[in-house]
Amino acid sequence: MCGIVAYIGSKKALPVVLSGLKRLEYRGYDSYGFCALNGLPFLYKDIGKISENKDNFENVNGNVAIGHTRWATTGEVTRENAHPHLDCMDEIFVVHNGIVENYKELKQKLIQEGHKFKSETDTEVIAHLIEKYFEDNLEMATKKALKDIRGTYGLAVISTRDPEKLVVARMSSPLIIGVGENEFIVASDPSAIITRTRQVINLDDGEIAVLTKDGFTITKEEKELKKTIEIIDWDIEQAEKGGYEHFMLKEIMEEPNTIEDAMRGRLVLEDGNVKLGGLFSVESELREINNLLLIGCGTANYACKIGEYMLEEYANIPSEVDFGSEFRYRKPIVNKNTGAIFVSQSGETADTLAALREMKEKDILTLGVTNVVGSSQARESVAGVYTRSGPEIAVASTKAFIGQLTTLAMITVYLGRQRDMALMMGKRIVSELMDLPKQAQSILDKAKEIEAIAEKYKGYKNFWFIGRKYNYPIALEGALKLKEVSYLHAEGAAGGELKHGPLALIDENCPTIAICPSDSVYEKMISNIEEVKARKGKVIAIATEGNEEIKEIVDDVIYIPKTLEMLSPILIVIPLHLFAYYIAVKLGRHVDKPKNLAKSVTVE
Repeated sequence: MCGIVAYIGSKKALPVVLSGLKRLEYRGYDSYGFCALNGLPFLYKDIGKISENKDNFENVNGNVAIGHTRWATTGEVTRENAHPHLDCMDEIFVVHNGIVENYKELKQKLIQEGHKFKSETDTEVIAHLIEKYFEDNLEMATKKALKDIRGTYGLAVISTRDPEKLVVARMSSPLIIGVGENEFIVASDPSAIITRTRQVINLDDGEIAVLTKDGFTITKEEKELKKTIEIIDWDIEQAEKGGYEHFMLKEIMEEPNTIEDAMRGRLVLEDGNVKLGGLFSVESELREINNLLLIGCGTANYACKIGEYMLEEYANIPSEVDFGSEFRYRKPIVNKNTGAIFVSQSGETADTLAALREMKEKDILTLGVTNVVGSSQARESVAGVYTRSGPEIAVASTKAFIGQLTTLAMITVYLGRQRDMALMMGKRIVSELMDLPKQAQSILDKAKEIEAIAEKYKGYKNFWFIGRKYNYPIALEGALKLKEVSYLHAEGAAGGELKHGPLALIDENCPTIAICPSDSVYEKMISNIEEVKARKGKVIAIATEGNEEIKEIVDDVIYIPKTLEMLSPILIVIPLHLFAYYIAVKLGRHVDKPKNLAKSVTVE
C-alpha cells in the first residue's frame, strides 16, 4: 500500500529517494514526504502527487535520506499526517508502513510523560518511543521502541543525534535492501531500486538492519545474521509503458506472453504432465493430500475459485476456497492430509500471509503461487510455483491473474497425474495449454471490435456479469475490473442465481455480459440470457467462434477461440479486461491508479 524508500551512501541521497518514490506512484497514495540529513535536516511533506511537484530538490545535500508515500489509514489526508514523523525535538525521523494496533494506549502514556504530538497518526508514536529510549545510538533506541509496539511495520529511521546511520526493521510489511556500489537503498518494492541495483537482501519478520555508507549488520533477537544477496530477475524496461497510453493496456497486451512465460520449460507433452521445480521437494507429501484449501484476496480469490473447479474435476481432490481476510477468523477443519494453496500477485498481501502463518502453526503443507521472487509468501511457504508474470504496475490486476490461472491449471495436471488422471487426458490438457498464447493473441487482435462495444455501452451506469461453472468466477472478475477502473456499478453472479434475486434489477438500462462458450453449461446459459431479454435487458455475449445462432438472441457478441472447458476462463477474461479498460478511458478515469485503491494491500 504505502511506499518506503531510503538511501545511505556516497552520493546525494534525496535525488535517489525521490526517483524511487516516483516509481512507487503506481501503488496509490494521497500524500508524501521526505527528509535528508546534512548537519541540519531538510524536511518536506505535502498532499497530492510527487510527480505534480514543480520544486527542484536536486541541490539538497546529505548522504542519508528517507521518503514515504502515504495512503491514509489512521488520520486524515493532511500535511501533518504525512510521513516522516518526528519526535518532540525534531531530531528523529520515521517512515512507516503498517499499523500500530496499541498506539492509543502508547500515545496516552507518552503524553502523560510530557511528549507533544503533531499528528493524528499511529506512526508518530514510534518516533516518540525512540526519543524516550534514546541514550547513545539509534539502533538500540529503535529496538527498545519496537518491543512496546503491537502490530505490523516496515520501518526506516534516521536521526540528527546519530546521523551516519539508517535503521530499518520489518514485521509483516515488506522491506528489501538494495546493495549497490558504496551505497544501500531500502524500499518496500523492488521497482523503487531496480534502476540502481539488482542485488537485494530480503528482510524477514523480526529483523532489524543498521546501515552505514560502509556496510551493514542485520540482527534478530540480538543475534547477528548472515543474509543471502538475491538477484532481481527483471529489468526496468519491463515496467515502462512501451508506447502504450496506460500500463493497464500494456499489461493486457502482454497476456499472451504471460501465459507462455508461465509455461516455459514446464510442459512435457509426451508424458502428459508438467515439471514444477518448486514442488519437487514436497512431491511425496503432495501424493498424500486428500483435500485442499485455496486462499486469496480480490482477483486472486477468483483465480482460487477457478482452481477449485479444476482440482476437483481433473485431480479428484476436494477443494475449498476462502478469502484470506475471512479464513483467518474461521476454525477450518483440517488434518495431516490437508494442503493449502495461497495465491497472491505480490506475495505480501497481509490477510493471505496471516492465513498462511495460521496454517503453518497447524503443521499444514503450505504452497505459494506468487509473482514476486523473494516475497514473504515465497519465503514462508513450504513450497510453491512462481507465475513469472513480470512487473505489474497498474493497480487493477490483469496479466497477473492470467498467470495465476495458467499456473493453477499446471498444478492441476501435476496433481492429477499423481492420482488417476489418464495419460491421454494429461496430453490433451498440455496440448491445449500450448495453444493458449496464440489463441490469446487472436483475441487481442480484435481489440478495436471490443473498443467499439465499449463505446456503445459507456453511457450505462449499472452492469451484470453472469457465468456458470468455470466462468462464474470470471463473471465476478469481469465485474470487479469494471468497477475498479470505471467507477461504474457492476455485479457478478452465477447464471442460475438470476431468478433468485438479481432479475429484479434487470431492465433496458442495465446491460448484462453473459459468458456462454460452447461448453457443458451452454444450454443453461442460453436460458439465462432469455430471462434477461424477457425483461428488456441488453446482452453482450462472450461466445465460442463459429457459434452464429447466438447472434439471433443477443445484442452484441465477442468471440473467443475454442479450448477445453477448464481453460476457457484464461481466454474469456481477456475481452473482459479490455472492455473494462476501454470504458474507463472513454469516461476519463485514471486507469492505472483508480481512486481509493492501492496495488498491494499490506495491512488488514
